[in-house]
Amino acid sequence: MDKKITLNATTDNLHKVLEFIEEYLDDAGCSMNAKMQVDMAAEEIFVNIAHYAYEDGKGDATVCVSLSDNPNEITITFIDSGIPYNPLDKADPDISLPAEERQIGGLGIFLTKKLMDGLTYAYENGQNILTMKKGL
Repeated sequence: MDKKITLNATTDNLHKVLEFIEEYLDDAGCSMNAKMQVDMAAEEIFVNIAHYAYEDGKGDATVCVSLSDNPNEITITFIDSGIPYNPLDKADPDISLPAEERQIGGLGIFLTKKLMDGLTYAYENGQNILTMKKGL
């Protein structure tokens, strides 16, 4: 990993996570469209960690960012020691239904799947590890 940041997994720290990631996107000359997509996905993942990973609401999250030239892409990995949970296993919502008829939840992960070029999840050594990739 090129660089990482570890902080309390609270929504108050979301701006720090996004600033950390955007520094890389700016250095890579990322398009505004790709930057917005990465920001939306990163926000979804970090906020989910902040809200659901730790039963007592207290714990850390680590965000690792790396850039590659060939292909030109950013890789962002989120690591927490919270409750084991793979958000990629959640069934996609039926977006053909009107909003009032849909089940609550799952739309953010669905959008993240659509916005990113690749998502993987692993649970190793007591840690949730979610990695997302986006071509720049």
